[in-house]
Amino acid sequence: MPLDDDHFHDECGVFGVFGVPEAANLAYLGLHSLQHRGQEAAGIVTSNGEQLFVHRELGLVQDVFTPAVMERLPGDRAIGHVRYARRGTKHVKNTQPFAVDCAHGSIALANNGAITNGLHLRHKLEAEGSIFSSESDTEVLIHLIARSRQKTAVDRMAEALSKIEGAYSLVFLSAEELIAVRDPLGFRPLCHGQLDEGYVIASEPPAFELIGAQYIRDIEPGEMVVIDRVGLRSLRPFGDRVEPRRMCIFEYVYFARPDARLGGVGVYEARKAMGRALGREAPADVDIVVPVPDSGIAAALGYAEEIDRPFELGIIRSHYVGRTFIEPQQSIRNFGVRLKLHPIRELLAGKRVAVVDDSIVRGTTSRKIVRMLRDAGAAEIHLRISSPPTKWSCFYGIDTPDREELIASNHTEEEIARYVLADTVAYLSMEGLRQAVQADGGFCDACFTGNYPVEVRDINEERRQLPLVGV
Repeated sequence: MPLDDDHFHDECGVFGVFGVPEAANLAYLGLHSLQHRGQEAAGIVTSNGEQLFVHRELGLVQDVFTPAVMERLPGDRAIGHVRYARRGTKHVKNTQPFAVDCAHGSIALANNGAITNGLHLRHKLEAEGSIFSSESDTEVLIHLIARSRQKTAVDRMAEALSKIEGAYSLVFLSAEELIAVRDPLGFRPLCHGQLDEGYVIASEPPAFELIGAQYIRDIEPGEMVVIDRVGLRSLRPFGDRVEPRRMCIFEYVYFARPDARLGGVGVYEARKAMGRALGREAPADVDIVVPVPDSGIAAALGYAEEIDRPFELGIIRSHYVGRTFIEPQQSIRNFGVRLKLHPIRELLAGKRVAVVDDSIVRGTTSRKIVRMLRDAGAAEIHLRISSPPTKWSCFYGIDTPDREELIASNHTEEEIARYVLADTVAYLSMEGLRQAVQADGGFCDACFTGNYPVEVRDINEERRQLPLVGV
């Protein structure tokens, strides 16, 4: 995670389509809808039933897939991936989907999550002669599938999955079928829909709406969906055992699109409920409530309603930032934040302001935002966070700093307030967050509580002592 980026980031989003003409175009649109889950690289693999066609590149979806590229991706089935680099360098070799030719034919795979014993398995495979072309833990799964002696793709996939641990929502493509799998605890979202006589798979339901597909349902934790010319069937490769659900609760806090429904719960309404709960737990005597755009808008609306104060867009976000090649002199203070966010002085001058954001990671961006508001004339600034303090690193597919870099892991709210230059800082409680997200089953909240549902073998000996839940 770059030092000037103070948000958690999901590693990626996946999309699949089967049995629909111009599958590449639909995959392009689906990935565009999932762009918020990863902005560093994108890839699509298509099939015409005989061979696979691949294009992967660094950049945004609309830049990677030009009309000329799209013409080279024929077929009525495809899988796609958008990536944010959690592990590995920003290099095209780490871009998914991975596609290989093996004894079983041509296969491709894209994953959202993290294989927590991936490094352990990689070392074992390398000792047995395997050669890796990337730094991604997803490539381990490709090797396991290719090495399997099972007769069918479904059985090869099941055998490979029996050897891996961690969080994954993945899509697999061969010449004959599209397979989608969600890990037994359901860390990452995954759903399927229907388009005419074909089928679609996506990390989030809004990807279906853009292409006119009908959302059918979420894929269940531990479920494998197999799609071929016969149709769609559901399998349980992990047996009949029922694991406690552990979908990442941060999907509701920040990662998912506000218009998504995950686990039967609307993300936008959940975020407003977080804001209302925050207003009950940590009200502030202020004149206006201002969100940090865009992540704090829904929670700020709920907070303003609860404390009965005006909601104002006192900070405007530029949507045309992109990557700048001009570095300013140090005299231009807080350049990075000012490039993205702009205060409205007329709303802020002389006002007591409650500023609502979804989280604080290192505290660096919060400090710059508060300073910017003070420069705009705010009389008081009370920072309110619509999630609990993030005190622990994530090992299940989220890009997070080491624990010692998380400001809440070793500072009190009063100390954080002094660092970010706010009059006060307050967080939503863990109980308030759980009540706001009224979905069936439990959640993974390890970044808040330190309760890790799955052992992480790939971390060093010190981190291996982390408390575990349900292992």
